[in-house]
Amino acid sequence: MEVNTNLSEKAQKDFALVQQATRGDQKAYAELMGRYRDAIYYMLLKMVNNSSDAEDLTIEAFGKAFKNIQQYTPNYAFSTWLFKIATNNCIDFIRKRKATTISLDQNDDDPDKSSPDIMAPNLDPEEEMIKDQKQKMMRDIVSKLKPRYRKLIELRYFKEYSYEEIAEELELPIGTVKAQLFRARELLYNILKHTSKTI
Repeated sequence: MEVNTNLSEKAQKDFALVQQATRGDQKAYAELMGRYRDAIYYMLLKMVNNSSDAEDLTIEAFGKAFKNIQQYTPNYAFSTWLFKIATNNCIDFIRKRKATTISLDQNDDDPDKSSPDIMAPNLDPEEEMIKDQKQKMMRDIVSKLKPRYRKLIELRYFKEYSYEEIAEELELPIGTVKAQLFRARELLYNILKHTSKTI
């Protein structure tokens, strides 16, 4: 794959790293992540206005980009491609969140505006059973991870700890927690992908 000579020097350096990454160089992945993690995070933070969601979406954006890195072509800068993935993923997240959030804003002065329909908070028995089955399957899959990754996933997604709380609980630097969670999610995704093929 030839590099686009119109790319800036920085973009050409990125492309060289992408090529190394496609050959399985883990350091190249780490360097690409190091170059853009903060910029992606702050862009997403502006979009969702929640630091925990922005952290998760940053990890997801890199996960999606690295999973599809073979599809990147040097017609434009890697950063442009990465930011587009992060933006689209964030828009999907906001759309899904809006779909599941019930607005309780009501204008009492406007008699034509009916009160919003509020869904019953309780699931019906069938939905409850499906939810329980999904949770059981998820826990079974998580149990296949190595103990350190399993603990991270359990704290983050089952107990809903913040990154700071996980770092304190496991006595690890927060950067290590984030890096290991990224790896744990990647392993989880691979197990899920394999499981879905065998179901």
